[in-house]
Amino acid sequence: MKPFRYLSDRLFLLSGFLYAVNRWLVKPHVHSGFLHDHFNDLLLMPCALPPLLLAQRRLKLRKHDRPPATGEIILYCGLWSIQCKIIGPHLTRRATWDPWDILAYAAGGLLAGLWWQREKRFGTGPANEF
Repeated sequence: MKPFRYLSDRLFLLSGFLYAVNRWLVKPHVHSGFLHDHFNDLLLMPCALPPLLLAQRRLKLRKHDRPPATGEIILYCGLWSIQCKIIGPHLTRRATWDPWDILAYAAGGLLAGLWWQREKRFGTGPANEF
């Protein structure tokens, strides 16, 4: 199994690109509830988890360079849901409670996990990337 590429991971790069395109090019011109309210939430795990895991690796808190494990995805999806959707609305007016956002975080985490674990679970390797 090849080492996880963290900030050069293709899913991380694609998700960051899609976030930027949606945030600055699509949302101002397209009036879609999904694109305005939930699309970027789907991208939370593939955008935020690789830099966090890289920081943990550099601090020697993460002992390997394997792709994110299911437990890591579940842990941070839960922590970010609590932070952003339960605690956040009490700290700032911009944050709102929306259970659909939590569902979007989880769906994005599930899809990202399937992608990151595809070699282990499905026997497909880097030759089959994008």
